[in-house]
Amino acid sequence: MSGSEPIHIGILGFAHGHVHTYCDEWKNGEHGVRVAAGWDRDAERLGKAAAAYGLQPFETVPELLAREDIRAVVVASETSLHAELVEQAAKAGKTVILQKPLALTMREADRIVEAVNGGGIRFTLAWQMRVDPQNVQMKRWIESGELGRLFSVRRRHGLAMGLQASFADSWHVQPEWNRDIWADDASHPIDLLHFWLGMPESVTAEIETLYNPRIPMDNGIAIFRYPGGPIAEVSCSFTCHAAENTTEIVGERGTVVQNYGDAPSCNVPRPPGAGAGLKRYDAAAGVWTASDVESPPNHGHRIRALAKPLAEFVRGERGPIATAEEGRTSLRMVLACYASARQGRRVTLDDPMIFAM
Repeated sequence: MSGSEPIHIGILGFAHGHVHTYCDEWKNGEHGVRVAAGWDRDAERLGKAAAAYGLQPFETVPELLAREDIRAVVVASETSLHAELVEQAAKAGKTVILQKPLALTMREADRIVEAVNGGGIRFTLAWQMRVDPQNVQMKRWIESGELGRLFSVRRRHGLAMGLQASFADSWHVQPEWNRDIWADDASHPIDLLHFWLGMPESVTAEIETLYNPRIPMDNGIAIFRYPGGPIAEVSCSFTCHAAENTTEIVGERGTVVQNYGDAPSCNVPRPPGAGAGLKRYDAAAGVWTASDVESPPNHGHRIRALAKPLAEFVRGERGPIATAEEGRTSLRMVLACYASARQGRRVTLDDPMIFAM
């Protein structure tokens, strides 16, 4: 973008690591936005961000929001602070980008939805998977009918953070700031199913702590039932060094296979002759066809690629990546996994336990 002054953005919390990637992209006015101010509950974290990005640090949120040239904010604080910060930003009339997941509880989610709608502000969640080019291509195939009737969808997702002892000291697994690693990161593929298929009828899940008790719920599988199909599975391991296959979509007229779609599969060396990351089998033609959408060399490229559509949203050039209401539904799907695992049975998305957590 040239010929106009970049829009100034404030950062409310630097806890979530992805926000540093956006700041790197935006700090000099790239994409028509510039990081100009920041706040964090942690003074040391704020000081480091101010030095890295040349932003003005603020000791309080109201002081930052009172700066008239700040037209938008990124809320990247610990998850338990999301509702409070969105409420303050909405009252100040700022455009809001909120890091995932939306909130910890349905009560907090309702507060966010009410603040956004009541304040009449522009709002988006920062879901990287919703703008990943390969995921967008698979959504096109699903919605176009090219695959015919869908029978099953499987998404594998993971990280190796559960194997790192130091991660037990991070805010991500502290109950006062977050729920646990499943709620924090399994929310990505669960929201992707929401993006592709809508809200399911029911959920059956098993979630366990298998490695470090200080990093709970590090492995799990959830099965989402859609009336008439497909049956959709999310399989997550946060004790995963390496993987390859990420997505399988089985349909009446063919199959889609995606490799190298998350960190454990994208960041490690690929085997010789690995071939296309995304391909589709056409049953009528009897052939596999590679997609033109290539896999990035590492997962950091996927995270960095989100900075551009977020900037486009701030500039009013595109709609939200995900609305507050969509974030609320994705949270229901995540919390339904806990409700199912704790009760040892299939649960609907109206199960009372979801709303009592």
